[in-house]
Amino acid sequence: MTNAVTELPWDLPAPHILPVTVQPQHIDLMRHTNNVVYLQWLEDVAWSHSKALGVGPETFHRLGLGLVVRQHELTYVQATRLDEALLLGTWVTQVDKLALRRQYQFIRPADGATVFRGHSHFLCVEIESGKLRRMAPEFLELYGRAVASH
Repeated sequence: MTNAVTELPWDLPAPHILPVTVQPQHIDLMRHTNNVVYLQWLEDVAWSHSKALGVGPETFHRLGLGLVVRQHELTYVQATRLDEALLLGTWVTQVDKLALRRQYQFIRPADGATVFRGHSHFLCVEIESGKLRRMAPEFLELYGRAVASH
C-alpha cells in the first residue's frame, strides 16, 4: 500500500483494500450508488481478503465447510456517485470455534471521506448439509493470524 492510502483515516490499522470505481450499473433512481451494490462490495472485498490469506473457494470445497452470513450491520454515511473511486477496506475482528466477525470501511480517497461502514457476523457450516460446524483448524489458523488489533 502506498503512504497516501495508509494515511487515510481508517478505523483500524492495516486494512485489506480493494479499489473500485462506481459504474453506471451501480447507479439508481436517486443518482447515487444503490444500497444493494454495497452488499456485493462487502462480498467482493471479503473474498479478496480471504484469498489473500490463503482461504479461497477451493479451500472451502476441500474441507466441506464454509462461512455463511448470520447478520450484516450497514451504515451508509455519504452517497457515492458515478465515476467516483473508492477504497473498500476490511478487517477480520474476531474468529472463534464457530464464527468469524468482519468489519468494513469504504473511503473516497479524493476527499478522505468515509462513505460506508459495516460489520458482518459469519457462522461456519457444513456445505453439504448447511449445519453449524466447528471452524476447521485451517480457518482458525489463517483467519486468526489476520485478526486486527484495535
